[in-house]
Amino acid sequence: MENIINLKNLRENIQEYAQEVKRGHSFIVFKKSKPLFKISPINESPWEEVIDFTKIKKGGVDLKELLKRI
Repeated sequence: MENIINLKNLRENIQEYAQEVKRGHSFIVFKKSKPLFKISPINESPWEEVIDFTKIKKGGVDLKELLKRI
């Protein structure tokens, strides 16, 4: 279920809403009785893994060593 909140309430209580989103809750934010946007948790990482250097060497690979090989 999504909760409806107004923009002023969001601005005044941003930390509390951030914690609720972290727990999996979603919110629709309204201003003057009109929906503006939706806040919801990210279900997957927004980052694409290109290469995990910890799989090559425990603790990662030294940047200087890597740049020498490029």
